Amino acid sequence: MTLRDLGWLVLLAAIWGASYLFMRIAVPVLGALVVADLRLVIAGFVLLLYASVLGRRPQLRGHWWALLALGAVNTVIPFSLIGHATALLNASMASILNSLTPIFTALVAALWMKEALGWRKVLGLVLGIAGVTVLVGWSPLGFSSQVLIGVLGSLGGSLCYGIGGVYSKVRFRDLSALDLAIGQQLAGGFVLLPLAASTAHRLSWSWLVVLAVLALAVLCTALAYLIYFNLMARVGPTNTLSVTFLVPVFGTLWGVLLLNEPLRVSLFAGMAIILTGVLLVTNVQFRTPVTAGVKEVVKQ
Repeated sequence: MTLRDLGWLVLLAAIWGASYLFMRIAVPVLGALVVADLRLVIAGFVLLLYASVLGRRPQLRGHWWALLALGAVNTVIPFSLIGHATALLNASMASILNSLTPIFTALVAALWMKEALGWRKVLGLVLGIAGVTVLVGWSPLGFSSQVLIGVLGSLGGSLCYGIGGVYSKVRFRDLSALDLAIGQQLAGGFVLLPLAASTAHRLSWSWLVVLAVLALAVLCTALAYLIYFNLMARVGPTNTLSVTFLVPVFGTLWGVLLLNEPLRVSLFAGMAIILTGVLLVTNVQFRTPVTAGVKEVVKQ
């Protein structure tokens, strides 16, 4: 990974970490379903416009039913659950809980694709559960039914991402990354539209809410996916997946700096335990030029 690639990775983490901040602004005013649908529809058309600028026509014929299923499980349900959760939790806790996505992905892959878990992944799952317990049990928000609903919403969103990731790997081998992103966003927006419209009554708009929705759609969805897919092509899935470790850091940072959220020892303890579990599950190996050179000398 070059310094340029590392810069793109940090930018991606900063953008995705900020999504929790924007949801905290928009969801209490518009509702989770309306925000999720606006995010999907706007992002889908922005990506469609980007494809037309490149002179590319999405090849989605014959895939719409599968895209509707993917849009539901990988965008509609998690966007709605996580959006609702951010209205009940703070941005810091929500971002940390959603970093469990790779752990859920490994569990879904083991059940669906019969991939072996191994001791590292099993230990990672245990640490993930322990980290959630620490994070919630020592939360400055206290323990209440509202907090529990928010936590379950965040975990449900992460589980949906895991299911969606495995499903897309199994079903969409012949679609390009850009086509898949366009189809997923537009299909998800179409699926959610009736539900979002049914809740869109007497909405109170403001410039801050409009900017938060546009930021979610254009920055945190359309632009973020373009950066993500570009990194996948340049440095591979393993290096790109390391963004998982940076998103909760930025989610916490933006929450503290811009929303005045409190910093507690429990937050860092829960984050450390969860990210250790994610590290074990993903088996990411961080290599520097020094360590790579040492390994090459040992081989010789």
